[in-house]
Amino acid sequence: MTSPVRRLRVDQVEQTRNGLLDAAERLFAEHGVSNVSNRQISEAAGQGNVTAVSYHFGAKSDLVRAIIARHATPMEQIRKTLIDEYGQSTALRDWVTCTVRPITDHLIALGSPSWYARFAAQVMTEPTLRQLAGAEFGADARLHTVHDRLHACLPHLPSSVRRERDSMAHTLIVHFCAEREHTTDPPWPAIAEALISAVEGLYRAPA
Repeated sequence: MTSPVRRLRVDQVEQTRNGLLDAAERLFAEHGVSNVSNRQISEAAGQGNVTAVSYHFGAKSDLVRAIIARHATPMEQIRKTLIDEYGQSTALRDWVTCTVRPITDHLIALGSPSWYARFAAQVMTEPTLRQLAGAEFGADARLHTVHDRLHACLPHLPSSVRRERDSMAHTLIVHFCAEREHTTDPPWPAIAEALISAVEGLYRAPA
């Protein structure tokens, strides 16, 4: 049985970690990952110890991975719900919906202000970090299911073209959401519908 003192210590550590994650995500979103120091993150999180980031997370890449992981989990759950809804569909738009809405629905749940989309856009600009993010999301078997079912709707496209359009679609979704994140209009459901239509059109374009 955990003692009250031990429980308090665990809660304090968790609160500190979450504060550092919040501060890092906002600063990375606003300034880019490479332009933000651990000292700046610690100060923004109200930590007097400037080594707090390295103590709790290690290298900056580990901090970025931790930010990605805490958003990946709720998006995986949204993706599961969508797959349950569209699992028997052979319509391209339905599988594009399963690609777009895990992000837009998650951003709705985050409320305003949020920084995740802008953070994700910054990560995409640095090849090493983009590869790191790909590894984190690549562990979700449901994401592979969505890609496989979406590709099955496009048997006429060469596999190299499908992969190229996957990259285009991901870039469009992330950057368009990042552009919308710091505003209040149009609402996220409208953004989702616009993105679904645009990405569907991208996949349907002739090779």
